[in-house]
Amino acid sequence: MPPPKKRAARKLLSRHAWITLDGGFAARHCLVQDISDSGAKITMDEDASQLPGVIRMAFARDARTGRSCQVIWRRGKSAGVRFL
Repeated sequence: MPPPKKRAARKLLSRHAWITLDGGFAARHCLVQDISDSGAKITMDEDASQLPGVIRMAFARDARTGRSCQVIWRRGKSAGVRFL
């Protein structure tokens, strides 16, 4: 039996960030609750179920910065993303 996958250590953050959709034209505010080398948990003002499969997250509003992320899960106003 293969050894269980070990999750990357998460660091509590509570830092404001922006996610961009549609090629960078629709910036939305979010709060990064925690972050690791592989991903993050974000909380939004609106329901996270409407997020597309891939977003861009940045700590500055500039759409040219940040990292591409795959949305792994959505629950209420929170979502988990994996960095691509």
